[in-house]
Amino acid sequence: MTSTDPVPDSAPAQHAPADPAPPSMPRRLRAVAAYARANPFSVALALITLAGGLVFGTFWGRFPQELAAGLVTTGRLAYGWTPVTALLLVDSLISGILVILLTLTVGAYAERRLGTVRAIVLFLVTGIVAILLGVGLQALLVAWGSDWADLASLDLVLDPSLGVVGMIMAASALAPTLWQRRIRVIGFTLLLMFALYAGDSDSVFRLISGVLGLLAGAAISRGAVLAAWHRSSFREVRTIVAAIVAATGLGPIIVLISGSVAAPLSAVVAGFAPITETEVPKSCNDDFTAECLKQADAILTAGPGPFLVSLVPLLLALLAAWGLRRGRRAAWILAIVVNAAIAVLTGGVLGVTELLQAKTRDLLRFEEAVAIVLATLVPLLVVMLLLLTRHRFRVRAPRGAALQFLVTIAGAWIVLAAAYVTIGLMDGENYMDGRPTIGGLVGDILRPFVPAGFLPPVTEEAIPVDGVALVVYQWVGVLFWAVFILATVRLYRATGVERDADAETRFRALLTTGGGGTLGFMGTWPGNGYWFTPDGEGAVAYRVINGIALTMSDPVCAAGAERETIEGFVHHCESQGWSACFYSFHERYLPIFQSFGWQYMSVGEETVLDLPGLELTGKAWQKVRQPLNRGQREGITTLWSTWHDLPPKYTAQIVAVSEEWVANKKLPEMGFTLGGTEELKDPDVGIFLAINQEGTIEATTSWLPSWTDGRITGWTIDFMRRGDGSMPGIMEFVIASAALHMKEQGAEVLSLSGAPLATKPGERPADPTVMDRLLSWLGEMLEPAYGFTSLFRFKSKFNPRYETIYMAYADPAQLGTIGMAIGNAYLPQATPKEYLALVQTITNRGDAR
Repeated sequence: MTSTDPVPDSAPAQHAPADPAPPSMPRRLRAVAAYARANPFSVALALITLAGGLVFGTFWGRFPQELAAGLVTTGRLAYGWTPVTALLLVDSLISGILVILLTLTVGAYAERRLGTVRAIVLFLVTGIVAILLGVGLQALLVAWGSDWADLASLDLVLDPSLGVVGMIMAASALAPTLWQRRIRVIGFTLLLMFALYAGDSDSVFRLISGVLGLLAGAAISRGAVLAAWHRSSFREVRTIVAAIVAATGLGPIIVLISGSVAAPLSAVVAGFAPITETEVPKSCNDDFTAECLKQADAILTAGPGPFLVSLVPLLLALLAAWGLRRGRRAAWILAIVVNAAIAVLTGGVLGVTELLQAKTRDLLRFEEAVAIVLATLVPLLVVMLLLLTRHRFRVRAPRGAALQFLVTIAGAWIVLAAAYVTIGLMDGENYMDGRPTIGGLVGDILRPFVPAGFLPPVTEEAIPVDGVALVVYQWVGVLFWAVFILATVRLYRATGVERDADAETRFRALLTTGGGGTLGFMGTWPGNGYWFTPDGEGAVAYRVINGIALTMSDPVCAAGAERETIEGFVHHCESQGWSACFYSFHERYLPIFQSFGWQYMSVGEETVLDLPGLELTGKAWQKVRQPLNRGQREGITTLWSTWHDLPPKYTAQIVAVSEEWVANKKLPEMGFTLGGTEELKDPDVGIFLAINQEGTIEATTSWLPSWTDGRITGWTIDFMRRGDGSMPGIMEFVIASAALHMKEQGAEVLSLSGAPLATKPGERPADPTVMDRLLSWLGEMLEPAYGFTSLFRFKSKFNPRYETIYMAYADPAQLGTIGMAIGNAYLPQATPKEYLALVQTITNRGDAR
């Protein structure tokens, strides 16, 4: 890529006048209309849900029981229409919002996969049959004497998501394998968690609908040919394990939200709900009864502090899942510890030991025994899953970062625990049983840090009931876990690629043997790390940003070793918890990524001149020949050198011109594939200057070498700056002069580098994809700021041949993260003020120069 002024001097920027009417409004309307045409059933269902909630008043609390499905209405009263009407109405405003969002997102995706007619049929069939089977199951369990069925049989269901879930699971059979696996694993994990922790009819019916959709999908996908794709086993296993850990961690919050008391696993968090008493009777001072302890427990667990502590298992599960997705060993350890602790504490609270004793086992009902086993078994199964997949989580933090984490956590706990004990001793009059002893406080020191639902009832040793002591008791745990979460996030981010001088030397040596292409020398720039093949004959330059390993240019390797090198680097990224994104590579490598089934797109066009036989003659070269001749008439001379061989007066001028250019720009200076003054100082970089008769530099260009068998055979332009008041057409002059000089020196190729977001003349796609349109729109938006299109037109004056440069990536779901990583690579040090200036320039409201 070329680092230059936003628009070359011969192509001044043109800013369109402000349009009084917002031009984007028709585009938005067209987008909405196009969405409706592509997803007519999903849009219609969303509108029906909205209209039903307004007309029947379910959005504000009304409930038309005669339209709801359940054992009472559908079974005993034989309202035959309820399995259909239950799929068209919701029971509350929150449910309506969630159903509409689900329908317009994942439901719309399912409709596009299935086709509208088949989507409607599957929505109705899976939803209706799920309700009928669910009602039948409830009737059987009621006859058997099930407590759950007795309560669930009173539920009446209004929920379109029953049919949507069935439709989604059926459509997963026609989805690419990557999404098929994710939809099914994550979807059924969530469905099971809701069925086990909420246990209401809606949750059970949704699970049945999901199973029916899975069976229907298997039937309709027979003989279907799915597009091939390359899956990273490391990355995909991490994604699935992370999703399971997060979904199982949602269990307690499901109970708290649903208010369920009869679900199989609702007892897990039964102790979370505080008792309503807020004061301990004075009689407790004289006679400390069990009722007094119960009321004291209510005080200790009341308020936002204890509630936040009760959410710690969920927060830690989500925190662990985030780290697992990135392959972090620390997250794996955290997930193991959290789930093992939940299993032990839950088993202790629910009385697993009772199942091991014949006396107490005989007193338990079957459902109670099953609930105890499941509540303990779920986290243990997660632990087993983590142990089986342990080799996928090998990304370790640096030793210094791990030590800092341990010191931070230990220090926070010591300080907060000490504060708890100290305040207890100082504020002893606010304790129930009089001033506590140090032994009593220390013996109860873990209680403020652990969710109340996992603890045995309080004792009378040290119970604060008022004042500062109670505040400290209720909030020290919140403060500790806040520190823990922040420290863990910092630990996760304690990775990076450190610059290795020896690795860079090896990389440069490989460049001289060939490989890397015309853009390969950019891999030597600061910020890049290097991966080498086991034999040391191949290498990839890359940088890691937010878990994305961005490569730069083609892989550096011998002919015939391209596939092996690329596959090796991908495997390396997987083992480190990164996602590889090959950026700015040439078309000859495209078949390799196509064979993987990776997604790819054009990110620009490189303009290349073949120097042997180059003659600046004919009409096609007129726009270049004119400034070349004018420069010669005005006595402009050229100088080819390196930074360290330039006279100090010239290096000072180059720095001054570049600094002035940057200082006059409100816009952030770009990096990554765009070099600056620091990159000029590399001894292998050629510098070509245009100098006027007064000895002042008119224009500066830098050129990056490329080699074949140890001989420089090509040069790629990078840095371009022109001085104020320079001759019109000076850049045409200096590039044409450089081309003729390089030809004389025996070079074979001159590259004018890549033009981001550009397309070859005459090669606009006839039927552009969403990404094509997005890149085209992005190019138009950035044009006033960076002049990519104008720069491409400028380079086209040199009658080049065009070589498309591409980006390839494995997972389309990561495109947003990849885009952010690329943006961060190009603008690594931009300030908020510069971002604001960029936005103003893009919208033609700024005065960026």
